[in-house]
Amino acid sequence: MMSFTKHLFLCLSAMLCTSVSAQIRFEDYFLEKTMRLDYYHAGNAQEEYFFFDEVIEEPYWAGNKHYLIEQRNVGNLMFFVKDKTTGTLLYSRGYCTLFTEWQATPEAQITSKAMPEGIVFPFPKHDVTVEIHTRNVATGKFQKKFSCDIDVNSYFIRKSRPHLPTMDIHYQGHPAQCVDIVLLSEGYTEEERDKFVQACHTFASDILSYEPYTEFKKHFNIRAVWLPSEESGVSIPGEHLWKKTALGARYYTFNSERYQMIEDYQLLLDAAAHVPYEIIYVLSNSQKYGGGGIYNFYGISAANIPGAATRKTYSHEFGHLFVGLADEYVGGTEMEGIYPPSTEPWEENITTLADFSSKKDWKQMLGDAPVPTPTKKTQWQLDPKNPDSPDYNPQKPWQVGVYEGGGYLPKGVYRPYPNCMMNWFHRIDIYCPVCQHAIKRTVELYIAPGNNAE
Repeated sequence: MMSFTKHLFLCLSAMLCTSVSAQIRFEDYFLEKTMRLDYYHAGNAQEEYFFFDEVIEEPYWAGNKHYLIEQRNVGNLMFFVKDKTTGTLLYSRGYCTLFTEWQATPEAQITSKAMPEGIVFPFPKHDVTVEIHTRNVATGKFQKKFSCDIDVNSYFIRKSRPHLPTMDIHYQGHPAQCVDIVLLSEGYTEEERDKFVQACHTFASDILSYEPYTEFKKHFNIRAVWLPSEESGVSIPGEHLWKKTALGARYYTFNSERYQMIEDYQLLLDAAAHVPYEIIYVLSNSQKYGGGGIYNFYGISAANIPGAATRKTYSHEFGHLFVGLADEYVGGTEMEGIYPPSTEPWEENITTLADFSSKKDWKQMLGDAPVPTPTKKTQWQLDPKNPDSPDYNPQKPWQVGVYEGGGYLPKGVYRPYPNCMMNWFHRIDIYCPVCQHAIKRTVELYIAPGNNAE
């Protein structure tokens, strides 16, 4: 049975969105298939450009038909789909990209580059205008950077023709009422197909073993697409090891050894289009610890890390990808200037205290903890053991506070808990209360009826 709290949330969600959803009905404006707009994201640390590539028609649409207009202030980019004739906003989403992360690296200070990207939305019945806005790091405000008109009847719209083998890993219901994840194979040869299938089942079991995902187990669909690679394994540039693989994944992204990513996002979209999907996750055939997750973009991690690290890596990267949770640890990256002290981060689990009042859910959980909260053992930290000890007892949790250190920085950025799955997860195996709450709200947004707003 549905809990009273969950039932109340869904009812309130429907009530709050009535004014928006009453104006935009899916069946009035969209067909049950996907339109994909491919573009190139280019520039450097100071400049940013978007160049049109092509429009593609894909056969499935998996999204909630009531979750059309993004009401949350999430992501470093936001795209808007508007009726070309009336200007009516029909669809919008926040997201992040690998290119935006690259802009914060030292390399971006001295060179320019471009990366292939794309956005997907339900296929419009009538001509539309698509805009892409990017967030100004210094102000936190969005600015329009790209706009194009799309003729929905144009013969230049390429039709996607699925041809790769697919399989259901964890199927629970109609895509419109579920969170739909697609798993893609990377670095598996034809002879290693069974190994990939087993990795898919392990991923499903591992992700859904964490609270609060376990609570919503019946609202997740997980499917897989089989892309065999010419060679087994993944490229490791720092070891002069290069592999011919289907998606081109490699470690040492941005010169960070454990950061395993894929630059050509359009390759992932091509593969994902074989099934109804909302979330893309790549399982790479590697035992080397590493991976990455970018909000509303894609996630990837090694599927064969010894011990419990594989399971924890899945959960950590999925927190980035699905919810937009920030890293809470210090160091580990060359990216600089992404959390200016004068701007409040949009991520729900970190703060610069520039506008902590905007973190309403986190603030309500503080109780009598001071802001900032001392990181040493105090009356506000209820666990009597060392907070970094591996024998932390989740039955005696820490109190939510505002602990300094997070977002890669030792000073000026704060996190809700001494440790969490979004921090150094080798020492812990749970999400903190703030992260759990954010996960619940995100799942309910995907599955609730009539939820165009929070």
